[in-house]
Amino acid sequence: MDTSKIVGEKIKSLRESQSISMEELAQRSGLAIEQIERIENNIDLPSLAPLIKIARVLGVRLGTFLDDQDENGPVVCRKSEAKDSISFSNNAIHSRKHMEYHSLSNDMAKGLIAIGVERGTHVGIWAANVPDWLTLLYACAKIGAVYVTVNTNYKQSELEYLCQNSDMHTLCIVNGEKDSDFVQMTYTMLPELKTCQRGHLKSERFPYMKNVIYVGQEKHRGMYNTAEILLLGNNIEDSRLNELKSRVSCHDVVNMQYTSGTTGFPKGVMLTHYNITNNGFLTGEHMKFTADDKLCVCVPLFHCFGVVLATMNCLTHGCTQVMVERFNPLVVLASIHKERCTALYGVPTMFIAELHHPMFDLFDMSSLRTGIMAGSLCPVELMKQVEEKMYMKVTSVYGLTEAAPGMTATRIDDPFDVRCNTVGHDFEHTEVKVIDPETGEECPVGVQGEMCNRGYNTMKGYYKNPEATAEVIDKNGFLHSGDLGVKDEDGNYRITGRIKDMIIRGGENIYPREIEEFLYQLEGVKDVQVAGIPSKKYGEAVGAFIILHEGVDMHESDVRDFCIGKISRYKIPKYIFFIKEFPMTGSGKIQKFKLKDLGLQLCKEQGIEIV
Repeated sequence: MDTSKIVGEKIKSLRESQSISMEELAQRSGLAIEQIERIENNIDLPSLAPLIKIARVLGVRLGTFLDDQDENGPVVCRKSEAKDSISFSNNAIHSRKHMEYHSLSNDMAKGLIAIGVERGTHVGIWAANVPDWLTLLYACAKIGAVYVTVNTNYKQSELEYLCQNSDMHTLCIVNGEKDSDFVQMTYTMLPELKTCQRGHLKSERFPYMKNVIYVGQEKHRGMYNTAEILLLGNNIEDSRLNELKSRVSCHDVVNMQYTSGTTGFPKGVMLTHYNITNNGFLTGEHMKFTADDKLCVCVPLFHCFGVVLATMNCLTHGCTQVMVERFNPLVVLASIHKERCTALYGVPTMFIAELHHPMFDLFDMSSLRTGIMAGSLCPVELMKQVEEKMYMKVTSVYGLTEAAPGMTATRIDDPFDVRCNTVGHDFEHTEVKVIDPETGEECPVGVQGEMCNRGYNTMKGYYKNPEATAEVIDKNGFLHSGDLGVKDEDGNYRITGRIKDMIIRGGENIYPREIEEFLYQLEGVKDVQVAGIPSKKYGEAVGAFIILHEGVDMHESDVRDFCIGKISRYKIPKYIFFIKEFPMTGSGKIQKFKLKDLGLQLCKEQGIEIV
């Protein structure tokens, strides 16, 4: 098959159908006219970088990169004929090549269609980085369904809230994580599963929910397993899938992630193909990714860090994704050594665990060249150690889920001082401004204000919550992060604090109000405030400041025991203080920003070590 002809003809056809001249395409893509002519005339088979630039102008959907392949591998990657698309470092299914993944995701898509999934259907995934996590993602993308990610730390109430709020139609689950049995928790949420026929679920509490899929070979009452879904797909004609594919727009929602965001309880952030594909692509460009790279992914796929900055980067650059099912520093080190990974992602606590592992010196890290440390405050000393001992130039990305997620990033060629002391400059094709929260005017260089972003990466909105959407996206289209930052003379940004009081613990977003309302249920608690306490290990830890009813005696362990098993472990307060009153303003409002300093003061007085 002449793959260069396919690519050239497709680009030319798309350009002409949209009445875009060669000159306009060159101007908008930043490519030379001669380069575009060589591609369209089938003289050159393009590498992915120019192709993505062209695709951004013409409009692109997520499934395109897997669809345009022949039996040898991706059409758009000259050197990838024999390369793996995905490698699972600690799984019996060791690797899958691009074409295998393309075929499998098509089969999975047809299986989902067979159980009622169609354009716009919400399909949830509650699993660690298992092999079929990505198969299901691409299957949903091809159908035009929305892939709803579920945090594996969720407990019963959190799971049920998300499933109700998202109008979930199909939930895909694995056995569980740590102390959580996902199968039993699903039966608790949907007891009707044990008595109904598969595919005919009727739940009064979850009226949209029709199916549960167990991701694996085991069989559970009322649930499909993945083998059965693939088998059902045999009954669906390719023409049906192709018809659904043809209706997918790059501006359709493909992924919904629940975040506490900048205000209130968890909300569904609607991200489009256009949002995440371009953000992932540009992230890779900042580190000079090529089809020859191998990225070790030990961050969870249910966060943007995993599904966008990692997966979309690998997808758009045609390189190999080396997956670690759940973070384990020894598995990460072994994966880098065995697979000869060239890049590594992680939050600071992950890099600390890897560097301090007693077997660190037994593994060869010399294949590494770059990576991302993000999700929390990145200590300068840690970045130095990673560069010296792991041989990689560390970059960072700043943003939030609502920005898909990257707003700014350091580049691999930036000086070390820029990479370790700033969050870099704007992503291409976006506008980042530091705006005065009081006046709404842009702040001069060196003046602190709120970090705001406008561009292709801004979310479509919060699901079924236009009021909350309007609170964070202003009339001019700028997304307000709630974070405080400063722009320097070189165009790089430093994050200096947060207007909002959300806590970021080791990359996990924690909204204090959620924990406060939970602790109010503890008998004897009169009032409670939750705030972030600085942590050497996690960036921030959860601190609870509790006022008790008169005559009530309570110990810190009573509070923790009340939390265990009911809310996620990372939300359980690390520091618990029993106080008589909160710091207040003259008008009687709680000065929440003062709680951090109060917590540090109380720790010092009580001899509590900050870790």
